[in-house]
Amino acid sequence: MTTASTRPPEGRYGRSSDERADRTLKVVGTVLAVALLGLVGWFGYHYVAKNEISAEVISFEPGKESVRVHLEVRKDAGTDGYCTVRSQAENGAEVGRADFRFDGDGTRIDKVVTLRTTSPGTTAELLGCHTG
Repeated sequence: MTTASTRPPEGRYGRSSDERADRTLKVVGTVLAVALLGLVGWFGYHYVAKNEISAEVISFEPGKESVRVHLEVRKDAGTDGYCTVRSQAENGAEVGRADFRFDGDGTRIDKVVTLRTTSPGTTAELLGCHTG
């Protein structure tokens, strides 16, 4: 004796609802993935291409009333801007903060700046650079 199958014969009634749902989920997932990839690419491009001035602290020398900071600045030719540097005491309190301007046509500037402090500073931290 044979048992009757509960599935309809293949190809007789079209696609099942599970196959349609799977296809819809694949299409929606693909569209969302492409949109997310495009958004990440757009933000990445604007971060890299529109960042006209950047810098890094090469070294620093703490003193009693100041901290000497060696900065390396990279910028577009003809772009003027400034970088903000701060120093902290050993206990973490901020003891000095200043903006240093970078003008001119050069694209790479090595400059040693002096940050005056209210008490001995133990760090030199670059907070950021901005055009203007």
